[in-house]
Amino acid sequence: MHLRTLKVGCFGGGTGLPSLLGGMKTNPWVEQHAIVTMFDSGGSSGQLRDELGVLPPGDVLKCALALARSEAEARKILLSRLPMLEHGRLAGHTGGNLLLSMMEQYSGDFLAAIEGLSRLLGCRGAVWPITTERATLCATYTGGETTRGEVEVDRGQADGQRIDHVSLDPPAAIHPTVARAIRELDAIVIGPGSFYTSLMPIFLVDGCREALRAVSGPVILIANLLTEGRGMAHFTAAEEARLLSDAMGRPIDVVIWNSATPGDAVLEEYAVEHKAPLPLGTLPGDVMLIEGAFWKSRYARHHRRRLCAAVWAALWQKCFRT
Repeated sequence: MHLRTLKVGCFGGGTGLPSLLGGMKTNPWVEQHAIVTMFDSGGSSGQLRDELGVLPPGDVLKCALALARSEAEARKILLSRLPMLEHGRLAGHTGGNLLLSMMEQYSGDFLAAIEGLSRLLGCRGAVWPITTERATLCATYTGGETTRGEVEVDRGQADGQRIDHVSLDPPAAIHPTVARAIRELDAIVIGPGSFYTSLMPIFLVDGCREALRAVSGPVILIANLLTEGRGMAHFTAAEEARLLSDAMGRPIDVVIWNSATPGDAVLEEYAVEHKAPLPLGTLPGDVMLIEGAFWKSRYARHHRRRLCAAVWAALWQKCFRT
């Protein structure tokens, strides 16, 4: 048996992807490449995009911090709000978002800014934006209504509107350097993350499907822990896999799914937000299912070490034993 370092592409954004990256970075046989969504329109990222004309830095920053040599210290510094900026245009922004935006403006190249930040943090792995072109996420609901912007898309499905499809306006193309990095991957891991605002938008980018076709290794989906509002009340992990497979143009090989839930008190808190544990549904017979207790404490977060052990089990089975 010959072990080799695997180049693993981790696709997503938000709070879910950094948890995976932070846990996997200690595996000496995995070289991580975070492929990050770039369509955040809310909070600090959206404000910096609108006011400074930069790309939204938030999800990229969180992934870089997860891969940092000293993650806890880096998060403490770069996710804090600078007290001297309590008033004015830059009020409310984290130090890390401002730093990455300043580095982009100075270099004129977002990829160069990310590389500089990664070196500064001593990151173990690479962070790639799926595109450096500006675009807005749009959703069309089953009733024909449409919304624009990640925040509005989230709000629509939370309010009970069922999404028919999502799109980008204007269309955006994958960065050539990122396309090359994807083609060199040994395996793909998707999620966890908000389905329509963190996961699906990545695969809407022109050129992404073509780059993914060159990856001969497995596609692993980490199913979300919860449904996301009334508009996804009947959603399942199997539906998540089917829609992503259609968007990617290739099948999902492995699904990692949480089969254990927390106590009733925790579930009642999420029920107020019309969120419930994500059912499995019926997977195709050729899809490997890895199930276990991945819910961490009272919050809907995957347990880092358990999740990474499950991902490694899938990589072991699909990359070394077949």
